[in-house]
Amino acid sequence: MNHIKLLYLSLLACMTCLPLQAAERTFALKSPDGNLEVEIKAGDRLSYSLKHKNKLLLAESPIGLVLEDKTLGTDVRVSGAKRRDLVTENILSPNYRFSAFNVTYNELNLKLKGNYGIVFRAYDEGVAYRFYTSMKQPLVIEDEIVEMNFPEDYETYMAYSTVKPGKDQYAMAFQNIYTKATVKNVHTDNIAFLPITMDCGEGVKMTLLESDLENYPGMFVEGDGKTCSLKGTFARYPVELKSFPPRAMKRVVGRADYMAKVNGTRSYPWRIWAVTEKDTEMPVNNLVYALASPNRIGDTSWIETGKVAWEWWNDWGISGVDFKAGINMDTYKYYIDFAAENQIEFVVLDEGWYNPKKGDMLTAIPELDLEELVRYGKSKGVDLILWTVFNVLDEQLEEACKKYSAMGISGFKVDFLDRDDQTAVEMAYRIAEMTAKYKLTLDLHGFYKPTGINRTYPNIINFEAVFGMEEMKWRSVEWDMMEYDVMMPYIRMMAGPVDYTPGAMRNASKKDFKDIYYNPMSQGTRCHQLATYVVHDSPLTMLADNPTIYQKEQECTDFIVSLPNKQIEETRVLQGELGEYIITARRTGASWCVGGMTDWNSREVTLDFSFLQDGNYEVVLFKDGVNADKQASDYVKETFTVTPDSKKEIRMAQGGGFAMLIKRA
Repeated sequence: MNHIKLLYLSLLACMTCLPLQAAERTFALKSPDGNLEVEIKAGDRLSYSLKHKNKLLLAESPIGLVLEDKTLGTDVRVSGAKRRDLVTENILSPNYRFSAFNVTYNELNLKLKGNYGIVFRAYDEGVAYRFYTSMKQPLVIEDEIVEMNFPEDYETYMAYSTVKPGKDQYAMAFQNIYTKATVKNVHTDNIAFLPITMDCGEGVKMTLLESDLENYPGMFVEGDGKTCSLKGTFARYPVELKSFPPRAMKRVVGRADYMAKVNGTRSYPWRIWAVTEKDTEMPVNNLVYALASPNRIGDTSWIETGKVAWEWWNDWGISGVDFKAGINMDTYKYYIDFAAENQIEFVVLDEGWYNPKKGDMLTAIPELDLEELVRYGKSKGVDLILWTVFNVLDEQLEEACKKYSAMGISGFKVDFLDRDDQTAVEMAYRIAEMTAKYKLTLDLHGFYKPTGINRTYPNIINFEAVFGMEEMKWRSVEWDMMEYDVMMPYIRMMAGPVDYTPGAMRNASKKDFKDIYYNPMSQGTRCHQLATYVVHDSPLTMLADNPTIYQKEQECTDFIVSLPNKQIEETRVLQGELGEYIITARRTGASWCVGGMTDWNSREVTLDFSFLQDGNYEVVLFKDGVNADKQASDYVKETFTVTPDSKKEIRMAQGGGFAMLIKRA
């Protein structure tokens, strides 16, 4: 008996010396309609997979947070699992593509030993997850594990960093065309910024997005060029910045070996897979907005949006006047007069109204009397927006907001952030909060892709992060803007609105296009340009060309101004295919506007008016003229009456489009 007892004790001792492995547990979460299913595994590591109608879209993919002393997401032990089913939220969304919308989701909250957890949500429109920690001490996040393992070599649509390999690829303006390649053939010497889209076959697409990015760096994606896998990558925390000419811009010249310093108790950004069965569902997917933190500023009735006369793209290029055009009082009063005559709500004073080299936006150049310009503008019903650099505004933040709010300035166009590391994101929130305090709006340029901050701070009324028309000042025709124009609304616009800066009245065919800095032109037809005022989510929309040309093209100018871009109540994408064409409809009250655009392929479409309510409607249509393939400015204006039973055949020329305004008769 003693031998048996000794043997038992020896075995017990040996067992206690073995590492205890976490027993794997599996959890399932389905979307309300049952089409999407997430499987979460918690054991030696934390991972998830995703199915759509029982087809595997994303194979088992590890996720976690790497801290200084441990990794959250390894040796995972579940201490609690809480579910919420069929949670419905009504979301008010001022200055968005819907005035309000509903979302419904099922939720699984896994509380994990080690004072952290993860929340998964499944919507009919996609799935999302976010980590949370509940620790007393601040944390240093060395890295975040975001692996994406695909069961097939999907075709991807990615926009890469514009910084050359070997340089800081995380610091750039988030503006590039999309590159199509399979997962195994993505660039291995570069990183892609979000959103990215995966074509899963049979019409199904997945788009990777993020939301509620606060006090944390944004995510990029990279591949190894060998496997059907991608992984997330993040900018390291800035430890040294230096001011650079000619705009006193602060750029990162030194980074730490970690990515974030955070409070121990907090939630982390949402990682989103938007899943669509039809391409037409993509531009109206609302998950980024829905998952962002709610409105923090309260009343939004003071926020003004609309159209803007803009001087930078056309290089202050007015003619036929008796004064020297430039950054001076005569020129800006001319722009104000033009805006007033055409019922344009704003004029922007872009770079040059203060000396950018000095980095002092509290002092205008001697040639400008800002108070007089504000007074003159208000006497004509036109408000002014001031351009500035992010760090320049941040360094003079409350003083600048107080001064220009009291002066009557409407808001700021803020430029050249050119990064989304943690300190850059913190700056964005800091500026949003302070400008809201002084009832100033923000148009964010040189900025990272939207991550829902416009829900949290609705005074943010537009974002760049788009390869917009300003690029045509210095790009050759090899940069295929027509293809980009019918890709971007499906991918980038899922994240939020775009300040694309349209409105070119110099229009060129593929053979005729040239990059001309002082007298820029657009690729594609006049009607393609008109369509952008409908297709784009853009609560603040530029008229980028110069007033002299708009005055000579009054019929088109009147039409642009008539197309509503504020108080939009509903948006639908009626037809379209990613990378080929798109037709979008927007409703304001009982009126609709419809815009369509194509790539460099001409196309015949049949527009079905069944989206209208019963009744008769009068339509004003601008469409490509019969010679628009060669003479890109050629267009035809038509007026006619329709009912919900009507159909209309419309031809779009190469690089063409159309736009229409529909009002109840």
